[in-house]
Amino acid sequence: MDPISPLEQALHAARALVLADLVAGQVAEADVVSLVEESVVQRRWWVEQWPDGAEYVAGLIAQDVQDALLDRYGRWPLCPVCGSGDPHALDVEPELGPDPHWVCHKAGVKVAAVGSLGAATGGASAS
Repeated sequence: MDPISPLEQALHAARALVLADLVAGQVAEADVVSLVEESVVQRRWWVEQWPDGAEYVAGLIAQDVQDALLDRYGRWPLCPVCGSGDPHALDVEPELGPDPHWVCHKAGVKVAAVGSLGAATGGASAS
């Protein structure tokens, strides 16, 4: 059996992180998981073209899924920090960089690392 390439390791790790956040938000239905898989396929090509971008793929997949959910269902993930005002989604920062986090620009705070949203929202946590 061949070892898993670093590219595939990065893609599998990114998939797991985004799925953990979807589970924490209780939105990991089959059609939503399919959005993750679609993004992984697209980002596989992207990271094959730019191998140094492997450490950025988790944030990119999170953004891809967030954009796809906005088009189909609405904002996700909703900010758990701001208790008043209009509901708003968290953003991924950095947009293209390592160690992506969900942030609330309204409150100016980091809410959680991508993959750890459950700990911040009281939902399921990544182990």
